[in-house]
Amino acid sequence: MMKAEELQAVAILVPAGFSDHAVGRIERTFRRIAIERADPALVTDEMSSTVRGIASFAGINAAMMDALPNLELIASFGVGYDSVDVGHAAANNIMVTNTPDVLTEEVADTAIGLLINTIRDLPRAETWLRDGSWAKKGDYPLSRLTLRARRVGIFGMGRIGRAIARRLEAFGLPVAYHNRRRVEGLAYQYHPTLKGLAEAVDTLISVAPGGASTQKAVNAEILSALGANGVFVNIGRGSTVDEAALAAALANGTIAAAGLDVFAAEPNVPKALLDAPNASLLPHVGSASQHTRRAMADLCVDNLVSWFGEHRPLTPVPETANVRARG
Repeated sequence: MMKAEELQAVAILVPAGFSDHAVGRIERTFRRIAIERADPALVTDEMSSTVRGIASFAGINAAMMDALPNLELIASFGVGYDSVDVGHAAANNIMVTNTPDVLTEEVADTAIGLLINTIRDLPRAETWLRDGSWAKKGDYPLSRLTLRARRVGIFGMGRIGRAIARRLEAFGLPVAYHNRRRVEGLAYQYHPTLKGLAEAVDTLISVAPGGASTQKAVNAEILSALGANGVFVNIGRGSTVDEAALAAALANGTIAAAGLDVFAAEPNVPKALLDAPNASLLPHVGSASQHTRRAMADLCVDNLVSWFGEHRPLTPVPETANVRARG
């Protein structure tokens, strides 16, 4: 086990804009090296020769890893890690960790809130009150949609998907799901294809991770299968949706409404979605509470401490689970 004074000699590269809480802990425990962004062109000779770990929000590509020959660990802040080239990391004996579990309940809460906002028009109802329309024009119009009697499908039945499903059960709504494979021991109805799930439900919640296998998986065909009473909610990754097809489906009545917390080119949101009156949009706030972000920051740093102090990761991603500490 490495002593505290030995840990303080370990150089950790931290791109700008990282969690203040995490930065404070890193500075007290390791030797923090700041960099403007995770760009190999910004890597100095000193960084190249000394950096053994990275703590970062942003994606770390193969070129960045290659610029740091002594790199052992990438501590990624967040549950999703599709912006880290984990294949290259595994091939080069670099551990990658993420921050699962600590944000599960928060994101599930956001998903349910976004679903209700989308169906009941609550943000616009609040604006109706605040701008004086209630006093001047009378009651806000009745919502066209309701949560009652809906059938919900979840695309991506991982930790967050299961937490969302538990909440939906409390609402008395039936739940089905699509994954790459059936989840053992789960009683919800499984559909081997996303289209089959969309055909069977009228409410589709995407919690799927990003990456090539899910790129634009929710497309015009899936939205058409969801139907005219359909509601689509995305709390996972923007890359999983064909945004042009979604905007068209909202405009022409292929589906009834959509609630989105994530987008393909954040923070840029397509104008067609911004202009859609039947879309409820959030600026990627799924896990964005002080409580949860602090817990995520702690787990990110705890992975650094455990790896360099005890030669083991706490939450390795599956692709690098077999990577072993050097020396």
